[in-house]
Amino acid sequence: MNKQQVITDLIRQGEGLNLEFKESRQSLNKDVYDTVCAFLNRHGGTLLLGVSDSGKITGVDSGRVSQLKKDFVTALNNQQKINPACYLSVEEILMNGNIILRIYVPESSQVHRCNGRIFDRNEDGDLDITDHSRLVAELYHRKQVSYSENKIYPYATLDNLRADLIAKCRKIATLRRKDHPWGRMDDFELVKSAQLFQTDLETGKSGVTLAGILLLGKDDVIFSAVPHHRTDLILRRINIDRYDDRDFVATNLIESYERIMAFIAKHLSDPFYLEGDTRISIRDAIFREVSSNILIHREYLNAFPAV
Repeated sequence: MNKQQVITDLIRQGEGLNLEFKESRQSLNKDVYDTVCAFLNRHGGTLLLGVSDSGKITGVDSGRVSQLKKDFVTALNNQQKINPACYLSVEEILMNGNIILRIYVPESSQVHRCNGRIFDRNEDGDLDITDHSRLVAELYHRKQVSYSENKIYPYATLDNLRADLIAKCRKIATLRRKDHPWGRMDDFELVKSAQLFQTDLETGKSGVTLAGILLLGKDDVIFSAVPHHRTDLILRRINIDRYDDRDFVATNLIESYERIMAFIAKHLSDPFYLEGDTRISIRDAIFREVSSNILIHREYLNAFPAV
């Protein structure tokens, strides 16, 4: 399905819990960031700029597209606007001569504020729940229960993380986007901007989160926080009661991903495939998704290994 058809189908659905339209022809609507905040706090969603509330495609002024994208990304990196800051991409889509900007906002593991206010999504609207203590408490509880990676280790510091892995993340980000803000940040600012160092607003404790330890921690620190953490890579070809090869992975998630992909490349052939005049690795495309899901969508407080 092409991008134009995806947009057409979304518009037909109409605004709802996970979909919002904004005209934003010359400038961003003031409540665009309220919606981003609400999507982050609820279940995520898609924001379409250049579409009226009724679903009519009005388009974004072609001469303003670059500035609107820049303003949007800059605001999301400003903690006075969205706190904690988040990183979202803006996609341009041409619809019958009109430019629409599509922004996908994933559900966040954090509670976000917009201009100091907490917004939640309710049907097709953004609800300011800041002064409703019960709703705010429920939101924090939902995030904490759903995302164990938010657990804060108050005695974990930057010294417990690997500087080479932080540098590697910075390099990858800046190679993909030269003006990525991580390129200007020191190690602590980068870790904090990635929400891997947090403060618990209930207890006042600050520290590296479980996610930060799993992604960037030294092996002994990971073992201390989650001693059962491991991914067991097993190859069985002939006798399923035994294995032909095995790799026992118990390190940070970045290098765990690389070892999973190396294990797959070692044992699974990659048929030659062309997409146009470019060779595509079908094996890598499939197993990048599989490997990422194995590592990301996993409850690390559970002692069962991924196999």
